[in-house]
Amino acid sequence: MVIAQAQAATLQAQNAPSPTTSDNRLRIAMPAFASDPFFPADGAGDKGIDMELARGIAAELGVEPVFDRSAATFDGMVKLLMSGQADMAIGKLSRTLQRGRSILYSRPYAVLHQGLLANRLNLARIAQGKPPEQIIRDFSGDLGVIEGSSFATYAATTFPHAQIHRFAGWNTVVDAIRNGTIDLAYRDDFEIKKLLVDDPSMTVVARSITLTDKVDTIAVGVRPDDPHLAAFVDLYLDLAKGQQVLNTDEIIARYRLGSKA
Repeated sequence: MVIAQAQAATLQAQNAPSPTTSDNRLRIAMPAFASDPFFPADGAGDKGIDMELARGIAAELGVEPVFDRSAATFDGMVKLLMSGQADMAIGKLSRTLQRGRSILYSRPYAVLHQGLLANRLNLARIAQGKPPEQIIRDFSGDLGVIEGSSFATYAATTFPHAQIHRFAGWNTVVDAIRNGTIDLAYRDDFEIKKLLVDDPSMTVVARSITLTDKVDTIAVGVRPDDPHLAAFVDLYLDLAKGQQVLNTDEIIARYRLGSKA
């Protein structure tokens, strides 16, 4: 009787549904562009925080990771999950309430702060001697964001009086700050600090402002019909990663180390 129950339990475990549904493959959406040290551009290698995370999850599931690098924007990854073309999205994906209506999220594995890159001359003109932090909340000037990013979603709520300009990529946003076409650029504090690490001369024309009361939580996106996979990703982050949550300083340190290699 005991043996029969044990055999039945073993058979039931073997037949239990796996947290993947794609023929022993894990289809992972990741943007085509690079975001060092999270992930490289498509075809430029397999190093990075998100690459390691994706391969680690796939290895623990015992499946092959298959990367879909077709998304041109962060929102493009979300659309791949919604359409069922991808099982997971790993690519510095911010959690937003709007996205959360359509997909599942893991718990965050990185927590950044929201930030601003300001054109110094424009900011001085707007501030008129007041501390910049004092005029930020009522800012009504020109604000640049990346189209299809979480900050394009945040902007209307955080800066309801601003004139919002959407750009195809970060480089074009930075160019607009450099030439004074826009007053502020809105992104996470890591990307802004990374820019100033890469190009110290940028500090002549621009300065960074960290919004310490606004966070940007980075998590794994999961297709909406697979709560088992979402729960498994949380378990992986808890057990295999020791509940580690990266912050801006840790990611900048890793970026500096990689840039010296």
